[in-house]
Amino acid sequence: MHIDQKKEQFSVAYLRAVASVAGFAMYEPSVDDDSIDCGLAAKEYGRVRSPRLELQLKCTHRDDFDGTDLRFPLKVKNYNDLVPDNVLVPRILAVVLVPEDIALWIQHSEPELVMRRCGYWVSLRGLPPSENEQTVTVRLPRANLLSPDALVAIMDRIGAGGLP
Repeated sequence: MHIDQKKEQFSVAYLRAVASVAGFAMYEPSVDDDSIDCGLAAKEYGRVRSPRLELQLKCTHRDDFDGTDLRFPLKVKNYNDLVPDNVLVPRILAVVLVPEDIALWIQHSEPELVMRRCGYWVSLRGLPPSENEQTVTVRLPRANLLSPDALVAIMDRIGAGGLP
């Protein structure tokens, strides 16, 4: 398997683990033509019945932090798919960091399974579309850890009729 495929699979496994602890079901669209890799669903949650959140997942070993933000080069197509504010289901970008050495991605023993590094998220909703040709450097705040608590807080906002 190519390293990019391994990173894709690892980011999905990371999200599945975090979402399961948060209590959300995860689904994967059969076709990714709208820059959506996964979705999360809740039932009987807040004012909005069955709120949903969709995510574009990325995985990298480059921890390019600039002060409090992770800088990530996102393809223009993905960026432009995530910025519209007229989508029914809110969308976020999630970037999972992994060690450069794949042997360090997980540590497995009888008492524990440790996934190395973590994920960050950001909403690009409402930003202007980009006219760049290749990539857009997106800034993900270091404070936006993609954790069970963060997913619950995001879904709370969506369930109350708000945005992430």
